[in-house]
Amino acid sequence: MTLVSVANIVLSSATVVGQIGIGFLVATILFRRRTALGHISRNAIVLSFIIALSATLGSLFYSEIIGYEPCKLCWFQRIFMYPEVILLGTLLWKKHGAGIVDGSIILSIIGTAIALYHYLLQIGLAPALPCSATGYSVSCSERFVMSFGYITIPLMTLTAFVLITFLLGISKIHEKPDTKI
Repeated sequence: MTLVSVANIVLSSATVVGQIGIGFLVATILFRRRTALGHISRNAIVLSFIIALSATLGSLFYSEIIGYEPCKLCWFQRIFMYPEVILLGTLLWKKHGAGIVDGSIILSIIGTAIALYHYLLQIGLAPALPCSATGYSVSCSERFVMSFGYITIPLMTLTAFVLITFLLGISKIHEKPDTKI
């Protein structure tokens, strides 16, 4: 097994686990499981930091070790994911900062939109905007990874952004004593 295939299996499997986690979070919110929401809220920053760090290291692994050249949309996704590591790491270290949570949620929502468009473009469901800049970037529709029949690099990023958004949103809403989910 090559390094590329091991990385694809590990990162794709983590993506599936993340998607199951999103389903769990949605069900927890819909069924108003207060005990679960409290537990999620208490661990949201740590989990979000781990997700952002994993996504950042995964993207750097693909580009710097394996040699996949990021397209323009990949760069935009990186622009919104990389600061998450610093923001959430600072929040873990300082133990407070509502503004940091708000900023992180905003970065995640914008990153989600970009990653969703990029994924839809790669699977042929979105019209191609002028994305590839011939001469210095690969085409945004090029797929370097296709695991389990549907997981591409933008879907990995999309899953990470959605998880971070849900976790931090639950944390923010659940910390208010008078708010009911």
